Amino acid sequence: MIHNKPITSLTLFLLLFITAFNCPAQNRFIKNPITEGYYADPTVVKDKGVYYIYATIDPWGAKELGVLETRDFKTFVRRHINWPTKEACTSPTSGDAMVWAPSVRKYNGKFYMYVAVGSEIWAGVSDNPLGPWKNAKTDHSPLITKTDFPKVHNIDADCFIDDNGNAYLYWGSGFNWVNGHCMAVKLKKDMVSFDGAPRDITPPHYFEAPHMLKRNGIYYLMYSYGKAIDGTYQVRYSTGNTPFGPWTEGPHDPILSTSPDSTTMGPGHHTVFKEKDQYYILYHRIHPQKEQYVLRELCLDSLNFDKKGDILKIKPSGVHSFIK
Repeated sequence: MIHNKPITSLTLFLLLFITAFNCPAQNRFIKNPITEGYYADPTVVKDKGVYYIYATIDPWGAKELGVLETRDFKTFVRRHINWPTKEACTSPTSGDAMVWAPSVRKYNGKFYMYVAVGSEIWAGVSDNPLGPWKNAKTDHSPLITKTDFPKVHNIDADCFIDDNGNAYLYWGSGFNWVNGHCMAVKLKKDMVSFDGAPRDITPPHYFEAPHMLKRNGIYYLMYSYGKAIDGTYQVRYSTGNTPFGPWTEGPHDPILSTSPDSTTMGPGHHTVFKEKDQYYILYHRIHPQKEQYVLRELCLDSLNFDKKGDILKIKPSGVHSFIK
């Protein structure tokens, strides 16, 4: 005969404690991909406790941007904004490319967007994250045309606001998956006029998707390298003492690349933001498929630094929520 021992008060307390400890941890965990649907080239801005993610709609863009609203990166609401659209952002020099790769920043109480449409950079402005948006240029022309810099594929713009309030714009890719160029220019207070001539500041092993981060006085120019259509795509970075370089490659490059089990395939074209003293990287990866086009999905991971200030390699897995 088997005698079952009674559950003591201590045992019951321990069981309840373990259950209570584990459940919140599971509820707080953000898994990759963070949402359904196929999006790429994300940017994110926070306003009044709400995050707004703007991204390319796959495959290879649509007539509008994908816009997702969230407070916790677990529950998302799809929004639609009036600008940019393929129809509104077309000029005599425009190409066939759709709406791609936005960058949104809040500056002096307004929101500014830099986005690629037709292989040209367009600038928009709004009083609110969801608009209404309009072309920031009074003549409704592109900020950078397809033909302004013939050796540069004029896409993938990123706006950076320095500690002193100075604004900079970075952009540029290559053609046929080679010869990527990174252009940079300081912006005037109207956020559309150039304060000086744009310059080529291309760092080592650069192809496209520049993103500038500043930490402890160091400028981190982050970017993508490889082909966005396969597992060679990866995130790298270089550091400098000014917004224009010169640049020194990160010792842990690439910091984000295809995982050994290929669960994370071709990660890249990212943005970085900070919440509660922790940095996070929001990027896209390739969804496993057999189609001739590439579908990508959004992922989120922690971004960390060593004692020297170098960015550590990222192990793609998702993060614990930063929302209480």
